[in-house]
Amino acid sequence: MTLIRRALGVVWAGGRSWTIASMALLVIQGALPVASLYLLKVVIDAVASSMAAPPPRPWDPIVAPVIALLGLYALTALCRSVGAWVSEGQSLAVTDHVQRMLQEKSVAVDLAYYETPRYYDTLHRAQQEGSYRPTMIAHGLVALLQNAISLVGTIGLIVAFDARVAAMIVVMALPGLFIRLGFSNRLYKLRRTQTPTYRMVEYLHWVLTSDDHAREVRVFELGRELIQRFGELRARLRGERLSLAVRLALSDFATQLLAIGALFAAFGYAIHLTLAGALTIGAMVMYYQALQRGQGFVSDTLRAAAELYEGNLYLANFYEFLGLEARVVDVPDPKPVPSPWKQGIELRKVSFRYPEGDRLVLDDVSLRIAPGEVIALVGENGSGKTTLTKLLCRLYDPSAGEVTLDGAPLGTYGLEAVRRSISVVFQDYAQYELTARENIWFGDLRADKDGERVGEAARLSGADEVIAQLPRGYDTTLGKWFEGGHELSVGQWQKVAVARALFREAQLVVLDEPTASMDARAEAAFFEGFRPALGGRAAVLISHRFSTVRMADRIVVLEEGKVVEQGTHDDLVARGGTYAKLYALQARSYQ
Repeated sequence: MTLIRRALGVVWAGGRSWTIASMALLVIQGALPVASLYLLKVVIDAVASSMAAPPPRPWDPIVAPVIALLGLYALTALCRSVGAWVSEGQSLAVTDHVQRMLQEKSVAVDLAYYETPRYYDTLHRAQQEGSYRPTMIAHGLVALLQNAISLVGTIGLIVAFDARVAAMIVVMALPGLFIRLGFSNRLYKLRRTQTPTYRMVEYLHWVLTSDDHAREVRVFELGRELIQRFGELRARLRGERLSLAVRLALSDFATQLLAIGALFAAFGYAIHLTLAGALTIGAMVMYYQALQRGQGFVSDTLRAAAELYEGNLYLANFYEFLGLEARVVDVPDPKPVPSPWKQGIELRKVSFRYPEGDRLVLDDVSLRIAPGEVIALVGENGSGKTTLTKLLCRLYDPSAGEVTLDGAPLGTYGLEAVRRSISVVFQDYAQYELTARENIWFGDLRADKDGERVGEAARLSGADEVIAQLPRGYDTTLGKWFEGGHELSVGQWQKVAVARALFREAQLVVLDEPTASMDARAEAAFFEGFRPALGGRAAVLISHRFSTVRMADRIVVLEEGKVVEQGTHDDLVARGGTYAKLYALQARSYQ
């Protein structure tokens, strides 16, 4: 009942007017079948009476009930058409509302969740079920209540005929209910165990159909292999599902035979009473119709109850996802972030391991970044450089130690305010299939999208030369997903990403391999204007290119999650340590 209440709450929030209209139609449509049964009896009895003792105008007693029955059928058809429209409107409104709930939760959960397969399993189940299950449950409740209203009236007619027959009709429908409930449980468990396989199937389909892998799929002739794997997995999923469906179909057929036998036994009894003169022809027809419809209403009511039960099982997946709790959260009364920073940001004996990891990615790291200082992080892959930047942005909290801003723990400030004061270009930066202007403006949504700052940020990163060659300049859609889009090279996309970071009026700019995809000339031009572009802001550079890092005020060398050296380029080369060896190794490749 808790899940039903929550589902109805979602349906109500998603489309209140549609829900009210649906409930009004529920009452009307529930009463119409019983009224039509009674009017049909009146028409048949009037016809039989006119045939037995013809009046001067035989049609006189028949016209009124026929017109009433015609009007009732017309009203039924109208309600059915309006009901289909209302159902469609409600489904669309609720689906949009649920998608928004999923999106808001996906944005709100910690980045750590994206590091675990269990999160993707939970998200997959929520996306599959959440978009339509609340509406299905609402429609199921409507169907249940509507059938119940019709059933009560119909059973009332059957009870007037014979209470034992009414009881038999209900009892014969119960085995079908228990079979369907059992099937729902087994199917729910099967779908949960199949979730990783379903995700793999979706992944293979994405690899085969997306632009991201199109080149390699063709060059390495992967198509046949991946298609075969996709087919084998789909066949396994299909086989497991069909095996369960066969058992349901056989059981369902057996219960239907029982119900049909009960119906015709009751019909034979009605014929016997009619031949004995205990029932009129109209009453016999009415009772047969009532028996037939009553059996249908009982079956539909129990089926709706079973589907409601099934819907609640699957809706639990949706609420399982909504129930994920963030750990990186605001304190009750967060402090305002200082502007400008006075002491800067500092890591104090910070250690960190990922939630699913078994090793420390950062181990007892202490590092201070003063306002206006340019720091370069150097180290081999896996040394913890990118993880350190995630802690600076408070995408994670340390496992031990603390990160402070102007002497106060980072967690005492507002989460959004902290992230607003930091701008970042990750190594795997995003490429938005939107206009060039929007790609840069996304760096600071509070700024004027059409202002001069967009062009200034593009000029500082070198993206202005790229955008100037586009058909519609800054209003050109980037990428090839949409009509009129213009694809950029990897290096050109990187310039746009750097422009986005520089557009943000942050106090710290973090650039993870900012020129990795740029050619030597573009890289030289970028760093020539990098200091002026910072405008006195602090910066953290991560790069494997020593031509990049040597311009930093201080170079910090990380090795296996520890800070092993720091100093200027010349100081570190003179020491002959890790940095000097890496520098010599790279310099040798250019000789």
